[in-house]
Amino acid sequence: MEYPVYLFAGFLEAGKTKFLQETLADKNFFDRGNERTLVILCEEGEEELEPEGFISKNVFVEVIDEQRRLNPDKLSALAGKYRPERVLMEYNGMWLITDLINALPQDWYICQQMTFFDASTVDVYNANMRNLVVDKINNADLVVFNRCEPDEDIQKLHKLVRGVTRRADIFYERTNGQAAYDDIEDPLPFDVNAPVIKVEERDYALLYRDLSENMPQYDGKTVNFSGMVSKYDRLPKGGFIIGRPIMTCCAADIAFSGLFCETGAELVQNEQWVNITAKIRVKPCRVYGRKGPVLTLIDVKPAAAPEDPVATFY
Repeated sequence: MEYPVYLFAGFLEAGKTKFLQETLADKNFFDRGNERTLVILCEEGEEELEPEGFISKNVFVEVIDEQRRLNPDKLSALAGKYRPERVLMEYNGMWLITDLINALPQDWYICQQMTFFDASTVDVYNANMRNLVVDKINNADLVVFNRCEPDEDIQKLHKLVRGVTRRADIFYERTNGQAAYDDIEDPLPFDVNAPVIKVEERDYALLYRDLSENMPQYDGKTVNFSGMVSKYDRLPKGGFIIGRPIMTCCAADIAFSGLFCETGAELVQNEQWVNITAKIRVKPCRVYGRKGPVLTLIDVKPAAAPEDPVATFY
């Protein structure tokens, strides 16, 4: 049996408990009215769940407020005890979601992640704990900003999310009771429908992310961009990697992020900066260990190394 997990992420007092309470009181969340639901609380704030407000009696609440106790054995034991059809988890904002993924048993999976921020404090968290903010946004399906003042600059909040992902929906709840989904247009800085998708030096990180999130729309397209060559012995014969270091949130997470080009290795040198034109095919590739964008070289020219070789999303 598989256990879908609905994940409520974000920092303390960001509105997770309120939304969780509303979910458990929503008849639309209980199609049959009696689905067995396990709720796991990984932190306890000022607001507490009120079981009398639950629409179903088949809701079981467990508290796991020590990270060492959140492990596959403990979660499997809870599954055996309650036999839930789904799991709702209010996750501690100071714990990394990557740690949660490692803590889930093999038959548990995150089916939806909702991340909550207090708009009045998110700047402080972002300035001092950016890695935790990025961690909570990175795989979110929905990002909710609570306590937005009527004159709140939502463009700033929009950019905070879009600097990490273009996939998540964004929702704003204002202090005057108004609420709305984000409708700010956020076009890519390059034309994915052009005969040749020309990507400027500053936009490589956006290309790399959009390729990973929207791979099918690039299949068969031709792209032009500059990057650094990486060649090593385990690559398929004739192929090379081209890419750049990308910084997501801070210097500590800078990592070389490249694309595999299956032809033309003899035309380039390791660590050489080049400008390439290549056709993209999405297909299984052992370099990625899965299906991914594989380039076929059309043209290559030497290029000057950029003043700052590290690409960002800003």
